[in-house]
This record gives sequence, C-alpha cells and structure tokens, in this order.
Amino acid sequence: MTKGTDAHAADSHEMIRVHGARVNNLKDVSVEIPKRRLTVFTGVSGSGKSSLVFGTIAAESQRLINETYSAFVQGFMPTLARPEVDVLDGLTTAIIVDQQRLGADPRSTVGTATDANAMLRILFSRLAAPHIGPPGAYAFNVASVQASGAITVDKGSRRAEKVTFSRTGGMCPRCEGRGAVTDIDLTQLYDDTKSLREGALTIPGYSVDGWYGRIYTGCGFFDPDKPIAKFTKRELHDLLHKEPTKIKVEGINLTYEGLIPKIQKSFLAKDVDSLQAHVRAFVERAVTFTVCPDCAGTRLNEAARTSTIDGVSIADACAMQITDLAEWVRGLDDPSVAPLLTALGHSLDSFVEIGLGYLSLDRPSGTLSGGEAQRVKMIRHLGSSLTDVTYVFDEPTTGLHPHDIQRMNGLLLRLRDKGNTVLVVEHKPETIAIADHVVDLGPGAGTGGGAVCFEGTVEGLRASDTVTGRHLDDRASLKETVREAKGALEIRGADANNLRGVDVDIPLGVLVAVTGVAGSGKSSLVHGSVPAGEGVISVDQGAIKGSRRSNPATYTGLLDPIRKAFAKANGVKPALFSANSEGACPTCNGVGVVYTDLAMMAGVATTCEECEGRRFQSAVLEYRLGGRDISEVLAMPVSEAEAFFAEGEARIPAAHRILTRLSDVGLGYLTLGQPLTTLSGGERQRLKLATHMADKGGVYVLDEPTAGLHLADVEQLLGLLDRLVDSGKSVIVVEHHQAVMAHADWIIDLGPGAGHDGGQVVFEGTPAELVADGSTLTGRHLAEYVEYVEYVEYVGE
Repeated sequence: MTKGTDAHAADSHEMIRVHGARVNNLKDVSVEIPKRRLTVFTGVSGSGKSSLVFGTIAAESQRLINETYSAFVQGFMPTLARPEVDVLDGLTTAIIVDQQRLGADPRSTVGTATDANAMLRILFSRLAAPHIGPPGAYAFNVASVQASGAITVDKGSRRAEKVTFSRTGGMCPRCEGRGAVTDIDLTQLYDDTKSLREGALTIPGYSVDGWYGRIYTGCGFFDPDKPIAKFTKRELHDLLHKEPTKIKVEGINLTYEGLIPKIQKSFLAKDVDSLQAHVRAFVERAVTFTVCPDCAGTRLNEAARTSTIDGVSIADACAMQITDLAEWVRGLDDPSVAPLLTALGHSLDSFVEIGLGYLSLDRPSGTLSGGEAQRVKMIRHLGSSLTDVTYVFDEPTTGLHPHDIQRMNGLLLRLRDKGNTVLVVEHKPETIAIADHVVDLGPGAGTGGGAVCFEGTVEGLRASDTVTGRHLDDRASLKETVREAKGALEIRGADANNLRGVDVDIPLGVLVAVTGVAGSGKSSLVHGSVPAGEGVISVDQGAIKGSRRSNPATYTGLLDPIRKAFAKANGVKPALFSANSEGACPTCNGVGVVYTDLAMMAGVATTCEECEGRRFQSAVLEYRLGGRDISEVLAMPVSEAEAFFAEGEARIPAAHRILTRLSDVGLGYLTLGQPLTTLSGGERQRLKLATHMADKGGVYVLDEPTAGLHLADVEQLLGLLDRLVDSGKSVIVVEHHQAVMAHADWIIDLGPGAGHDGGQVVFEGTPAELVADGSTLTGRHLAEYVEYVEYVEYVGE
C-alpha cells in the first residue's frame, strides 16, 4: 500500500475557533487559537480576558464533558450554562488551573490535596515499626471503629452468627483530626441572671419564640422559669452537655442534645468564613481554638505517632519542609517499595521545582495564597500521562519572585511540549515573552473593552499600537533622590514562622518595599511583627466576608448616599432602593437570579424572569435620578458613575468621593453591582484599600497590590502610593514587581532562599544600593530590569 500524499482529514483540526462570543463584555469576539501551542491573553484588567478564556472556551469544554456523565455523577459537579457564542469549534478537554483557594476544611492539608500524603501513608504501613495496620492507620481523617453484632447467614438453614468489625484509623480521638480543640466561653451562650423563658440564651437562632428556644424551654429537664444561675449541677449539665435523648415537645417527637455538642455540630464543623455574618461574629466571640493537648497538633493518635521509620514518624515527616522530606525519602533504600519511593520522590521534587519547596505537607490548605493554591494544583498535572488537552491558567506568576517566574515559564513550556494546548491569562512581560501566540483584548475595560485589539506573535504585539504593545517594554528607572525617613518602626527578635530572630528598623514617612523569593518570610515579618493596632491599616488579598448579595456599592458604603438621593428626589423611603430591603423583587428576593434545587443533580441558577436580573420591583424602577433608575446606576462602571455623580441633578459629593478613591486604585472598570464573590485577590485588595483611604491610619501595609494589574495600571498604582506618602502616611509594601522596587525609597530584602533557607534580612537600603550590591537574587533581577550598565554580565548567566 502506497502512502497517500493528501493530508489526513484528522490533521485539519489544528485550531480552536471562536466566533461571535458575547459573554459578559465581549463584543462578538472571533479568534482562532492554535492547538499544541502556548497562547497568552493580555489586556487591561476588565478587558474581557477571563470572559473569553474561562467564561467561553473552558466553560463550554467542561459543560460538554459533564454531559457525558450520568445524572447522579453530574450532581457532584459544578453546573455550567452554555456560553453566549455563535460557534465554538475544535475544543479539547479543558483543565482549569485557577487561583481559587483550596478547600478550607479543617482537615485539608497540602499533603491531602496532592497524592503525597497518600503515598507517605502506604510507605509507613509497609516499613514503619511497630506495624500498626494498613495505610488508613496513619490517616488523621480516618477514625478507629470497632463494632459487633448478629447477622443472618443462609447456608442451607438460616441462622444468626455473631460477627465483629474493626477498622484501624489514625485520627486523634480528642480533636477528631483537626489538630486543635475548641474552648467555649459559657458567658457568651447565656445570661445566667435570666430564665430560659425570659430569653437567657444568646446564641443566634435560639430565641424564646424560635424552634430551638421552644425545645429547650419545653424539654422538661429543668424549670424554664428559674434563672440559670440557680440551676443545680445536674440541670446545668443537662443544659450544656446532655447526650442525645428522645423527647416530645408540643406533640412532636425529636432528639434533645446539650448546647455544647449542638454548637459543635451546627457551627464548629463548618469553615468559619462560610457562616453567615452574625453567626460568624458569635463564633469569633464565643470560641477559642487551642492546640490539641493529646496529639500536640499532629492530628494523629498515639499509635500512629509512635510508629516510625528510622526514628521518624509520619507526623515528623509531614512537618518537615518539603525540600528536607524529599532528601529523607531519597535516603530510604528498600527494594520492596522501590517504585513507591520513586513516585513519592517525583511528587516531592515537583513541589521544589515549582517553587513550593518551603511548604510542609501538614500546612492547612486554607492558609495558602491564591498563587500557592494554583501551583499546588499544577503539581497534579506535571506528572500526568494526558496529552492533547487544554490547560487554562489564571495569572500563574501571581506571588512569584522574578527568579521563580523563570521556573514557572519552564513548566508552562513543558506542558506545551507534551502536546498540550496551554492558554494563559497574564500581565507579566516575562511570561508574555515566551508565548507562541498572543491575543490582546481591549482597548479599555468594562464597556470600553471586549474587542480583540491584536492577534499574532510577541514581536507583532511589540510593534502594534495597543496599550499592551506600548507598555510591553516599560522599565521603571531608579529614583535619583529618595525621601528621608521621619522615624522608624522597630522590630526586635521577630520569630514568626521561619523568621530567625530578625531585628530590623522599618523607616516611617517613606515608601518601603519588603522583597524576597516566595516563602522567604516577607508576610511573616510584615503581618506578624508590625503591630496591627491603632494607626496601622493592613490591607491583604483575603476574601471579603459577605454573601453573594454584597457588591462594591454595599461594601464601600456608596449605596447609602445614592439611596438617600433617590429617595429625596422622588419623595419616597430610602429602603425602596435597596435590593436587600423593601425594594427587592419578590420572586428572587433581590438576588437577580433564581436558584433551583434539582435533588441529586446540581442546582441551576437562572436569571429571574420577573425583574430580568435587575433585582428590584418594577414599581421601584419608575423612580429616577438624573434620568437613570437604580438598576441602571448599579450597572454602571465606576468610571462612568464618577462622572454621573459629579454634576447636575445627580451630583452627590459623598458618592463622588468614594468613586474617586475606587478609580484611584485602578478599579474604574468594576460595575457598582458586581458580586464581590467574582473579584480576584488583587481586586479585593484594591477595593479594601479604597475603603481605608479615608481612615485616619498613619501606616498602610499592602500585600502585593500589583497582583492582577496590567502594565499600564502599575504606573497609576505607583502614583497612588506616592500620593499616600506625600500626604504624610507611611506605606509598607510586600512586593515582587520590579517597578515597585525601583520606585521605593527603601528596600528590605529577605532570604537568601525560602523556608528554613530564608527568614533573614539579607539587605537593607535604597534601590540603587541594592542594585550596586548585586549579592542577592532580588538585586540581580532588579539590576537586569533597570538595565544597570555595570551589571550587564549578569544577563548572560
């Protein structure tokens, strides 16, 4: 058989074709993305990058895959609606590696989130002495169980046989694998001067008229009209600790349980941040968390803690820095587990390679930053046998030192070279530079974006006249003169986490950048040692506590003056202009969408048909201010609203001041009504900064404020930081971006490495002195960035 000269039909599908994408602010976008190549999506924040990559391409790929599973399995998967797009052709399986935090379950750790912990348990079950059981015997999330009973056996004649069942787990029985125990302040549970019928219980949801209040007053174990202070020991025990007991209240059969176990099950078994605001406030007020005295925080029972390999227990192994653990694993030599040791070694080496060697496997996953969480997820895919899939990354360089960005670039290229399509949403020029293909969206943000400004090579982007193209080669120069300090914040003997008794003076009245590789101790120094007392405003990237009803307008207090202005202009109550109050659409209760529970399948969110997603009653939308109704105002981006409330009938000075601050921090593209749950870490931090700019604080502490910022917006942020310092404030910034380092008045560089290789101050001085010194990683990368003439030889390293 002779080989045909015509190309095979299967080889013609070399592109992912998107035509007519209209998700969020996309304006009929059409692009063709080459497969098995690295494509970087650029553009200012809010230009539509995530809408195209995540909301269109990845969402449709995942939706199509999810539909191949049974209805039962689909019930455990996120529901993705079909994106608004005319044609999506050539899709492959999409694996999203985003910056969503890993589960904040108390028992979730770095080890359990990857395969490392499972492999370590198998290793100990084979080699550790004394032998205590299978891998589950070393698992802190498996409880030991023993049971016995009778079962009916049919062997010709039916007869009952006694059987016993046992399972050996590693869970500490005292803390149930959490590593911490809770102590409850009884004074926060009840007022002992009152009786139950007088409302002694002060727990949310336990009012006298509520269902729980009726259970405790009607249970019959104590007199509901007697003050709790006069309860006998037995009555107080029954109120607080009584084990589950069947009772009848108001003719209804139910189970009574003491207050403490009830609170532990209903409140403490959940992640505190997921609770409603008033319940969370109660838990933070009433409960203290302390290290478990039985297991000393290791989460394991005594048997698992005392079973060792060469004197090292599994608790010791999980507490080691991963670089040390990898070295220890390489030192083990047993032919019976050789393949397991090789696989475990590869997994641990992946942590080191990706810049996470400073973590330990027992680190709670909820404490990882967004960038760290994304890199932990990446470890799962580095050793994967899958090829020809689409990997989608959301700013994988977030939180990375320039030294680590080079390693991240190498990993992205490795994934591509295995035959995968790699799509990356990114702002950093170092990562844009390695792209095979670039798609630049814009030209602006929000309604001013959503169009493809450029599509092609990096060289083509550099030559184009787009915002990204013009700023791609931007380099901040070192300042000729720096500000003089007006005092110092003394830190002595700082030893939080990996810090080694650090003594440092942080100058006040200037812009200070705290630098160093990821894991060098920057956050430990700044957040752990700078007293968060009066005058110190600490702004991080943590989640903003609130429900899906919360948005920039409610969070910043902007909605209050707007509601009052609408009420005054129309002669009605302000409550009508709140989607959480009287003006709410009765069908969706002011949420804008209706959530439908589909039993075993995942619930579905659909736009409310009555209000069409506007969240308000139709009668409320008749009232106008400056020609706009309240829903139109909430749909405005900050930049448009700033102009709207500046003059004319809609002039509201209080609202305009808040909007100006939001614009100052680079959030001009956010709509006033956008749910806070959809914001990135960098956006959340800048929103918090905007709300704190009116505070009286003298010291601002910021954690990587450039996260998620386009090259063009970094300049605006530097202007904002300058204005804060010039107004008499002290600004301390934990930062990796070289433009911020070059612009700082003083730099404190930590290192030299990460984890126990860091934790020391390796340099203090001005940026120019850091560049001239050239002995630290930060100094070398800053020298290369500002093209320092005397350090050109470093570029060739």
